[in-house]
Amino acid sequence: MKDMHLTRRAFLAATTLSAAAVATGGKTLVNAAEVVPGAVSPNETVNIGLIGLGGRCRHLAQTCARIPNVHIAAICDCFRPRIDGFMDLQPEGQTWNQYVDFREMIERENLDGVMVITTTHARAWVTCQAMAAGMDVYIEKPMCLTIAEGREMVRQARSYDRVTQVGTQQRSTPLNNWASDLVKNGAIGQVKQVLAPDFFGPRDWTPKPGQDMPEGGDENWWDVWTNQAEFRPYHRDLHLSWSTWRAYDGGGMSFGVTGWGTHSYDQIQRGLGTDETGPVAITLEEPVAERPGGEFEEREYGPDETGAPFYHMIHGQSGLRAKVRMKYATGTELLLHLDADRGPGLGCIFVGENGRIEINRDRIAADPKELIEGPDRPEPLAAQDLWESQTHIEDWVRCIKTREKCTADIEYGQRSSTLCYLVNIARDLGRVDETLHWDPAAERFTDSDEGNAMLSRPRRPGYEL
Repeated sequence: MKDMHLTRRAFLAATTLSAAAVATGGKTLVNAAEVVPGAVSPNETVNIGLIGLGGRCRHLAQTCARIPNVHIAAICDCFRPRIDGFMDLQPEGQTWNQYVDFREMIERENLDGVMVITTTHARAWVTCQAMAAGMDVYIEKPMCLTIAEGREMVRQARSYDRVTQVGTQQRSTPLNNWASDLVKNGAIGQVKQVLAPDFFGPRDWTPKPGQDMPEGGDENWWDVWTNQAEFRPYHRDLHLSWSTWRAYDGGGMSFGVTGWGTHSYDQIQRGLGTDETGPVAITLEEPVAERPGGEFEEREYGPDETGAPFYHMIHGQSGLRAKVRMKYATGTELLLHLDADRGPGLGCIFVGENGRIEINRDRIAADPKELIEGPDRPEPLAAQDLWESQTHIEDWVRCIKTREKCTADIEYGQRSSTLCYLVNIARDLGRVDETLHWDPAAERFTDSDEGNAMLSRPRRPGYEL
């Protein structure tokens, strides 16, 4: 691995530093120390860089601190004040080198991998450049902004032979996987239906007069932040509430299609054993409208309500949504009907010939209950003093060393992200009760040119993949 790092550094010195300087006007490095190659053996410790220093990154940085063989060597954000605000997490005795251009961070640091925790609309661009520069990548979910973009990410991951982990951490939760395997291996017989939430979709940005830029950013940081999307005047609501808007995400709020929805849909894929494929038909069942997340009436929660810890997070919220039905080649129907105050907001309910199993985040329920009372049933993460993302990062680190496929490989991430965007496309087309037919191998509609036109978006020059 030491030889690999030296080769990578030589390659990068010749190919990426000038590109980084051009893209940022030469104002990239905030504070970097000279690296001594091989000072830390990668066989013992995996050196990583963090890209995108928002709230989610704070949680993941704190999680990394719990893993002995992970060392954060450097951090990066295109908006310099984010770097300053992140330094309170730096452990005593460590030095995190600081950058505003991730390409220079990769060129200068002796990294094994990077965690891409940027805005969704920048995620593919950063990931693909990092993979081309020799990095294994942990990619926050949703991993892409469009279905076509995600497929290109998979193609490049395979071309560069990169180890990839998408941030659907329920795939590294032992209890979730145990229950998923029950479903996949026939504990409830043939799966007839899967019930999952009717999540909120994204909103369109209404043009507004620009606002003054916040202080502290480099001259071109807003251009870099805007990335592939249409360049708009700076506005605080764009910058800080980006996951609300269609230009930057597919509904990334808590009870949103690409927010909690990515976790829910990934759980569906895991339980059905459809990790590398998807549905064959999608039907919009009602017009899209502004609807509350649920009734949220005062009531006692039952002991088997796996979603009870999450209900309060969306109390009083509403969003654009409409029920959608999908169908798999096996005949299994997926009903995206559930509200935010009932059932598994981060998972789903599998209904089979011999019963039903509900899987949520680190919680399960069943009817009959005997289905989930096996002696090999794992303890929840909390009972093991493990954080929700800890086992997921540990799996990525292990695979960096072994070169094995991660539990949430990029292909699996592509398929769960595809479910998200199929929901959004069906709603955008607005054809109630008209079934759209999807070819999961070709990743195209067989009967909707208009739908196929929504599989990708134009990208601004300089931010192509």
